[in-house]
Amino acid sequence: MTSVQRVTLVGLGAIGASYGERLLAAPGIDLRVLVDEARKRRYEKSGVRVNGRRIDFPLYVPAHVVEPADLVLFCVKYDDLAEAIEMVSNHVGPNTIFMSLLNGIASEEDIQAAFPENAVLHAISVAIDAVREGRDVTYSNLGYISFGDATGRHADAVRAVCDVFDRAGIAYETPDDILRAVWWKFMINVGVNQASAVLRAPYGVFQQSEDAREVMRMAMREVVAIAQKRGISLGEEDVRRFDDILNAMSPSGKTSMLQDVEAGRPTEVEQFAGKVIDLGKQLGVPTPINRLLYHAIRAHAPHERLHAFVPPAP
Repeated sequence: MTSVQRVTLVGLGAIGASYGERLLAAPGIDLRVLVDEARKRRYEKSGVRVNGRRIDFPLYVPAHVVEPADLVLFCVKYDDLAEAIEMVSNHVGPNTIFMSLLNGIASEEDIQAAFPENAVLHAISVAIDAVREGRDVTYSNLGYISFGDATGRHADAVRAVCDVFDRAGIAYETPDDILRAVWWKFMINVGVNQASAVLRAPYGVFQQSEDAREVMRMAMREVVAIAQKRGISLGEEDVRRFDDILNAMSPSGKTSMLQDVEAGRPTEVEQFAGKVIDLGKQLGVPTPINRLLYHAIRAHAPHERLHAFVPPAP
């Protein structure tokens, strides 16, 4: 079995910092956090605080020439993935395994296109309630990572990553059908992330309000219809299955999209509602709920509103 010792992490947001803290403390793992020069200076000055404790991650810039990583873990937003792929070139060898914890259903294809000979594992993070405010990250529940090999060619890579997560104390599962799991997480994100952004609602609102949950579920059901057209066996039971996970979340916890909206950062609406709308057009599936959420979120997100604005011709 391939042994993983060197792990390169790209992205110190809520997800990256939370799992990075565990990887940094794990025995036998050499963690390298890849950042640009400006972030390196900021992090060296103030570090990153995880649950109130300053963490001084080992920082590397793209120009550093290092031994190839055994595992590269992407924890950036999708809009930053192309840059992140370019940044890792000095960390990649023929046996490097890639894993993406990005939301959406497109990142693995992008990574595989850039590194066609390497193992790219599909993965999702489930039930983590990490919140980032500036360089402060807090969480009460790390949830678990669900991952696997959609190609059937990289069983050794899956076993190697299982060993890494065991050493780091990161809970995980390896489902038989990882693509179904990825689409299930996409369905969840399309529902709860976008509904929370429009309603300005932390998890507690969805735990208490049937109306809030129904907004979430209506958006999810459009993903179910698209998935079924794509041969992915999602159904209403999968929509309802999220209730148990939702009810276990911290009531004060917030989705990543709500955090982005409140902080004035660009959101992932293009990867959620935008993707649903595009797939709906291709497959003949109506997507009125996601169309509504798409425009509502863009109307409230200043970065996207400015990006989308085209002044009229004189």
